[in-house]
Amino acid sequence: MSDQPEKLLIVEDDPGLQKQLRWTFSDYEVLTAGDRESALAELRRHTPAVVLQDLGLPPDEDGISEGLATLEQTLALAPGTKVIVVTGHGDRENAVRAVGLGAYDFYQKPVDTDTLQLLVSRAFHIWRLEQENQRLLRERSASPLDGVVAVSDRMLQVCRMIEKVAPTSATTLLLGESGTGKEVLARAIHTLSPRAKKGFVAINCAAIPENLLESELFGYERGAFTGATKQTPGKIEHADGGTLFLDELGDMPLPLQAKLLRFLQERIVERLGGRDEIPVDVRVVCATNQDLQTAISEGRFREDLYYRISEITINIPPLRERDGGCRTLLARTFLERFAEQHGRRFHGFTPAAQAAIECYRWPGNVREMENKIKGAVIMADGKQITPADLGLDEEAGNGLELNLREVRRRAETQAVRHALTLAEGNISRAAQLLGITRPTLYDLVEKYGVPVDKLAEVEKATD
Repeated sequence: MSDQPEKLLIVEDDPGLQKQLRWTFSDYEVLTAGDRESALAELRRHTPAVVLQDLGLPPDEDGISEGLATLEQTLALAPGTKVIVVTGHGDRENAVRAVGLGAYDFYQKPVDTDTLQLLVSRAFHIWRLEQENQRLLRERSASPLDGVVAVSDRMLQVCRMIEKVAPTSATTLLLGESGTGKEVLARAIHTLSPRAKKGFVAINCAAIPENLLESELFGYERGAFTGATKQTPGKIEHADGGTLFLDELGDMPLPLQAKLLRFLQERIVERLGGRDEIPVDVRVVCATNQDLQTAISEGRFREDLYYRISEITINIPPLRERDGGCRTLLARTFLERFAEQHGRRFHGFTPAAQAAIECYRWPGNVREMENKIKGAVIMADGKQITPADLGLDEEAGNGLELNLREVRRRAETQAVRHALTLAEGNISRAAQLLGITRPTLYDLVEKYGVPVDKLAEVEKATD
């Protein structure tokens, strides 16, 4: 932690009380403000850990509308800040309302400095614990799975498979769309393996011309071809003892696939223009965004090579299929990383931006999100990232549905329709499929207005 005094912002329009509180909290770096505008200005300038705020602020000193608006904007700008609201005597209802909006705690006037000091001290303690937790999470993110945000069930399953396969020597095939993080996962396999202290050598089979790919992989002897002026080991030899990552393997030419298959079977290489057989101890990880089964049927990929490289196959879901708020969490991770790199400070995303992030399809997957957020960090003018900063349509987020009642209605309606379709309209069988009783299913059919014109006739005929 820093040796500098921790910052406390006091939002109070009474100059006498403001002076008293400044003296009470002399152990902190005390900032003061008398209204919403100055409070938000201090917040943007200093980002205090704790805010002590009166709910009765001008121009609505006798009400709470201005105080609640200040609270909401404070938490929007600095979600981690602990806000303690101060209310009038007996005004417990509004204090509870403020806590419901996100305030850390509340205190009722008249002010007892000892009690208030205890509340503020505890708020700073909680803030420090959260900061330490975030620091530990950042350290943890520098682990072998750095860059992988595993919130959705499918990504958690991918990470578990990575952890299981890494200590083995099994040849692993990573399947996923472009930009889903295949190389990140390949590096994680290497880092978690016994070969971690040796090299990780990556080669993109689609990025190198066909006539050069063989020499890149297997190396060549002096005089093997025009321009071969010295003996040069290939990528496979460079990976000896470590891991060889063959990215976009589906684009490898057929003649070279045969030579790669021989290497995988015998673990020896022959350089171009040479006759010596060179043994190589290397772990092979492959990746492609192509459907290899289709490529096999079309004669573009060898079936025997497929079985050799797919001892373990891991399917990486595209970003649009990762649920559980994965997209928002990943976006926050990138924002924190790039803001630090470029020396900028942001207070997260606006609600509209978060909704747009969740609703956008992300055809370029993680790589596209990374590029959009890096650009937003460089170009954004405000303290929060907006849909416009990301180049996303603000209206796209209007379809984001988080109301639990509506989500449940849609899910139950879909499940009922699906079960009735599978059961061919038979209520008894549909209820069994859903794991509920017939009366419960009838209630759901009536509740959600599922068409049942001929269900009774169907059931009588089949019972």
